[in-house]
Amino acid sequence: MVRCLIVDDSPYFLDAAGGLLAGEGISVVGVAKTSTDAIEQVRRLHPDVLLIDIDLGGESGLALAARLRSEAFVPEPKIILISTHEEQDFADLIAASPAVGFLPKTALSGDAIRRIVRGDSSPM
Repeated sequence: MVRCLIVDDSPYFLDAAGGLLAGEGISVVGVAKTSTDAIEQVRRLHPDVLLIDIDLGGESGLALAARLRSEAFVPEPKIILISTHEEQDFADLIAASPAVGFLPKTALSGDAIRRIVRGDSSPM
């Protein structure tokens, strides 16, 4: 089973995504609202996958992804960036990030996460 940590500043999204993914065979081992909390939870929980919102309120999910990669966690979690915005709005930034893929929040599903982790980056 895929072990996932969701990083988003919206309590509503964290609750909704956690419930959806749990029902689709993804084990949501934790949620974080800030970069600091996310890093602490990655250290403690060792998730397989991180879903990181590109816009974390006053923080950047892209900067968090880069920081997580620079800390060289073992095992290294796969990072999937998420957003309410379209991928083309951030295409260059996503491509330059350590993320293995991007997933619009409207396309979030257990199957989409598994496809991206396998290397098929198309969310549909």
